[in-house]
Amino acid sequence: MLRNIPQIISPELLKILMEMGHSDVIVLADANYPAASGAKRLIRADGTDVTVLLDAVLRFFPLDTFVTHPAVLMAPLPDSPTPPIWSEFRNIISHHDKEKAFTDFQLIDRFDFYEYARKAYAIVQTGTTAHYANIALIKGVL
Repeated sequence: MLRNIPQIISPELLKILMEMGHSDVIVLADANYPAASGAKRLIRADGTDVTVLLDAVLRFFPLDTFVTHPAVLMAPLPDSPTPPIWSEFRNIISHHDKEKAFTDFQLIDRFDFYEYARKAYAIVQTGTTAHYANIALIKGVL
């Protein structure tokens, strides 16, 4: 056992986070995301809420200060309202962003986001059913 590691962080996820280097990307995906068909490394977190996982990961995951947008979201359809979960994402990131790397999200259209995520170091599939609850994080340095 280790101290101060949130219980929601599985050994597999902790290993992935430790392996990642500067500018590597991890995607925290909702339950509807097609992760199994496009992930280099897939971590299942089916009973986990994406916001709880984001909060746990950002306790020790530095965001990249060398890019304009170290947090990337899948853009909703043009006529859709802003997904409510995005304000939760924003609050969690703002709370943990010690490097002050985050200013706003980069939005990527659905199929471009799928392609972006295929290149990610890993995808974590959560049990969240909220719409557009997928977030990619770019790792920075300490």
